Amino acid sequence: MAADPIHAGMLAVALSEARKSLDAGGIPVGAAIFDQRGCLIGAGHNRLVQDGDPSLHAEAHAFRNCGRRSSYRELTMVTTVAPCWYCAGLLRQFGFGTVVVGESRNYKGGLDWLRSNGVRVFDLDSAECASMVADFIRDHPNIWREGQA
Repeated sequence: MAADPIHAGMLAVALSEARKSLDAGGIPVGAAIFDQRGCLIGAGHNRLVQDGDPSLHAEAHAFRNCGRRSSYRELTMVTTVAPCWYCAGLLRQFGFGTVVVGESRNYKGGLDWLRSNGVRVFDLDSAECASMVADFIRDHPNIWREGQA
């Protein structure tokens, strides 16, 4: 599915979150949630290493920061890397209608499953996202594997 031009701006927010995690010694994955007008309503980054919390993936952190809603269908989750199965399950459980992914070269996650369940998925194939994750995997393979478990 072709990406809307606004997706690049949304990805910039998620990338900023990924850099926060990396700067704090964590896994460089960031996420942001936008409403149907494109307004930011929640952002977060992977805090698995920093907090020792295996559930605090970037998408879960952004989700926690967006607050409770009666529906998530019109929201867009933007994440720098394809969501893992845990995060894909969160997106499906709460009915997100759209997911924008910075890259899926390093990790495919649950993208095909999300698509098969009617979620619109846009993969921007960002070279910046891909190199940030590839460098982290090269330098910290054990931490990356722990984060995908």
